[in-house]
Amino acid sequence: MRTKYNHLLLLCFFSLAFFIFLAMVYDSDFVENIDLQLIRNIQGLEHPNPTFTFIMKFFSYIGDTVRVIVISIIIVLILYKVFHQRIEIILFIIVLVGSAILNVLLKYFFQRERPNFYRMIMQDGYSFPSGHAMAALSLYGIITFLLWRHIPKESGRIILICTSTLFITLIGISRIYLGVHYPSDIVGAYLISGSWLLLTIWGFIQVKGKD
Repeated sequence: MRTKYNHLLLLCFFSLAFFIFLAMVYDSDFVENIDLQLIRNIQGLEHPNPTFTFIMKFFSYIGDTVRVIVISIIIVLILYKVFHQRIEIILFIIVLVGSAILNVLLKYFFQRERPNFYRMIMQDGYSFPSGHAMAALSLYGIITFLLWRHIPKESGRIILICTSTLFITLIGISRIYLGVHYPSDIVGAYLISGSWLLLTIWGFIQVKGKD
């Protein structure tokens, strides 16, 4: 039963390998040119549609540490009160706390400065990898995994996946749009956070030993 999930471990290593590669080349001229072009294209969406700025600020807001903590507490209460799942609460906490610690360590290791042009909001700290993007993928990724197991209907599962994907994507884009991250910061965050998420889910399955 457990071995059929070993593809998760394989995907984990692939994601980690791509992150390491990106970490080695993110300051190259090639990646910087792609970053700048993507920033121009994304920030250019402000002029034809001012409402887009409000949407981006909203998704950046809900991806902030305080809001992530609030959402996490709500999910923990749901897991405990509704589904009576203590082991899933442990997995949930490990994923989020581990992701947060990993982000802090990586930021101080790479110490990449944030973009210094067209910032719509002020943000302290280093840039690579994005903390918002890492938290978003970890939070909504583990929510999807845990709730999937309790949603019997395929339509409900499709809605769950689409909603989580939308939130993860828009939180990442919002950070580029608001001028506080390079696109490579977001991609790097998704890769390393995805690797951590897959590793913890794989470990959970090995320990629990069932679907």
